[in-house]
Amino acid sequence: MTRLSPSAAKKNAAKDRVTIGKVGAAHGIHGEMRIIPLTDFTERFADMKEVMVGDELLHIESCKYHKQFILLKFREYPVREDAMRLTGRLLTVDRSEAVPLEEGEFYTFDIIGLTVYDETGNTLGTVENVLRTGSNDVYQARRPDGRELLIPALKAVVKVIDVAGGRMVVDLPEETDDAH
Repeated sequence: MTRLSPSAAKKNAAKDRVTIGKVGAAHGIHGEMRIIPLTDFTERFADMKEVMVGDELLHIESCKYHKQFILLKFREYPVREDAMRLTGRLLTVDRSEAVPLEEGEFYTFDIIGLTVYDETGNTLGTVENVLRTGSNDVYQARRPDGRELLIPALKAVVKVIDVAGGRMVVDLPEETDDAH
């Protein structure tokens, strides 16, 4: 098993790594672990040979799909008792291994941290979370004065998302802008 040094692990925890799952409970007696997928691209697990689990690079021996879980068996953890120590850890891949998105689509981790501006350049806040509501996502931002700002992820509202520039430009309805 390969471990990253604490400083390397901290560096990789930033935007260099993409979280794709979380280790759940053990499954069966042969060391398989239930993986809770934290990605829209669950098919990616079938072709993976290795993955970072916490700060360890682990080699995947087998992958099965079971209900809403992915069952992974890691070469470094051949028995259930050892594998159970992985419970709760996050599975990550290098950002270069992220599934390419279509034009105008963004990963949640790219949206979080963007500074939100209105169309005249006034700072409205910083995106802290992306809420999935079913009909459309909602960007949850924190205003400079600490109040919450909810921004519907609609083309009519969100005019620009510039991940490289760290900014989002919005045209909020007046009642939303003055709320709270």
